[in-house]
Parts: sequence; structure tokens; C-alpha cells
Amino acid sequence: MSTFLQILQLIVAIGLIACILLQMQGAGISSTFGGGGEFYRSKRSVEKFLVWITMGLVILFAILSIALLFPH
Repeated sequence: MSTFLQILQLIVAIGLIACILLQMQGAGISSTFGGGGEFYRSKRSVEKFLVWITMGLVILFAILSIALLFPH
């Protein structure tokens, strides 16, 4: 069971790193996929979704970290 939690924590950590890197200033999704941001786009769409995903991954990472503290 501990090995499963460690693998799950590693996957969550990689997802968390990816979400944080996508939110960096000047490295948004529009520039990631080749667009320079010349067109109007709503900041409340993808960026807001990424913020919610990041918060969920942080909470999941914290829960997994606490769960791995206790021996099984």
C-alpha cells in the first residue's frame, strides 16, 4: 500500500509542477502553443481552471504526504 501511495504522490507532484509552470508570467498557454497573445482572450477561462487544478493537486499532495508519515 505504501508503494502505491508513493507512486501516486510522484504522479501528483509531476502534475503540480506542470500546472505551476503553465501559470508562470509570460509563459501562459497562448505562448506555449505558439500564439503570442495578439488576440483577445478571457483570463477567466484556462487560467482560472489551472488555478483550481493547482489547488486540488496541492491538497491531494498534502493528504498523501501526511498519509505516508504513518507506517502501514
